[in-house]
Amino acid sequence: MDEHDERGTTMTGVDPDRLDDQQLMKELETIHRTRHDTLLHGSNDALRAHNDRMAQLEGEYLRRNPRRFVAPGRTRDGARERGAASNGARRTPAGTRAAGEPEAAATPVGKWGPGTTGPGARGGSGGA
Repeated sequence: MDEHDERGTTMTGVDPDRLDDQQLMKELETIHRTRHDTLLHGSNDALRAHNDRMAQLEGEYLRRNPRRFVAPGRTRDGARERGAASNGARRTPAGTRAAGEPEAAATPVGKWGPGTTGPGARGGSGGA
């Protein structure tokens, strides 16, 4: 085998446990920012290397921050509550609410509103 043949090796960057907190956050921000392009346009090897590096960086972050703040809406229980609220909510024009309806129920779910699939949705394919 040629000494310059690097097939089967992966350049993964600096070992995450050697990064200070600021460097670790910068690496995490960069890898999350490039994730979508790697998924859509990268080779299988590039995607595999990206997965490995992301797992290393995220694992180190979690090791350093075992008691990090977890937003209630980002848990399974929070997601169930959101789902129950949207399934039982009456549909009204954006920014309005039915008489007696709590204000939170009139607020769209998520960044883009209640979604484009499922019961009561306008348009969409009805599936993922």
